[in-house]
Amino acid sequence: MKLSDFRVEIPDDLIAQHPPEIRGESRLLCVDGEAEQLRDRQFSDLPDLLQPGDLLVFNNTRVMNARLFGRKQTGGKVEVLIERIIDDHNALAHLKASKSPKAGTLLDIGGSDVRVTGRAGTLFTLWSPHVSFAELMKSRGHMPLPPYISREDADADRERYQTVYAEHDGAVAAPTAGLHFTLQIMNQLQAMGVEFAWVTLHVGAGTFQPVRVDDLSRHVMHKEWLEVSPQVCDQVEAVKARGGRVVAVGTTSVRSLETAAAGGKLQPFTGETQLFITPGFQFHVVDMLLTNFHLSESTLLMLVSAFAGYEEIMHAYQHAVEQQYRFFSYGDAMLITPSIQ
Repeated sequence: MKLSDFRVEIPDDLIAQHPPEIRGESRLLCVDGEAEQLRDRQFSDLPDLLQPGDLLVFNNTRVMNARLFGRKQTGGKVEVLIERIIDDHNALAHLKASKSPKAGTLLDIGGSDVRVTGRAGTLFTLWSPHVSFAELMKSRGHMPLPPYISREDADADRERYQTVYAEHDGAVAAPTAGLHFTLQIMNQLQAMGVEFAWVTLHVGAGTFQPVRVDDLSRHVMHKEWLEVSPQVCDQVEAVKARGGRVVAVGTTSVRSLETAAAGGKLQPFTGETQLFITPGFQFHVVDMLLTNFHLSESTLLMLVSAFAGYEEIMHAYQHAVEQQYRFFSYGDAMLITPSIQ
């Protein structure tokens, strides 16, 4: 398939610029491949759509206040988006400036010195000699809202662009399917016998990078760090043995599990992934997928199409536009059951 096959027209007024007033008050489009039907529900209906013994797999990454603003010694403005913390005083970052800074350039970030030390591919290597990057982000950082949200971040985004179960700092974008969960819904699910498992995948800014080749076989995926623990592997094995379903909360959970199962069997994994899932991919672990709506021509739309079926997803997106669902990070969700398990 080609990039142009995944072009979807999404009206600008359906791109959610703010989260719903109350967390969890989102719509939920159920894409039931087994029954070959679409159902319009509410996210609060999720407990009615799962079964005791199912296993929800969450990504517990935490979004860093990764966007920083400063100036070069020449006075020119610079925007820094921290991609990955190497250690307390070294980081990899995207830099946006009128002229690309060279190695040795000194940046003033809120009164703290940060030096550009070199390049690592498309990223810049940064050194903060006096203040750790964690402290710098805490005191000066902004929440890195996605590029399609056409406003500055607000104080409320520090809570709402973060899942209620976020634990491990490292992401520069939220695992957005998880934004709908409230502690009340999670308690309700556990009370009915749904089990939880936790993976960690630190979502990188590359998730928003457009695919620039029409021939998808030539696309190189960005790298993201993940961890799938032995405990998660044991939980998945147990749920499969009893006939339950593995329900991935978000595409990042899918990529985590399927990366760890690349050899055909789920095994503990810690490291980087560049897994690119397109139609024709053989899934080894995931039985159901809870996800938000994704950008036209994005790798995430390709992943969802691989899971649910290309025609089914194109039809679902057309339905969502007609029914005026809210799209992307702060938008509504889908619950997908594929036709073939």
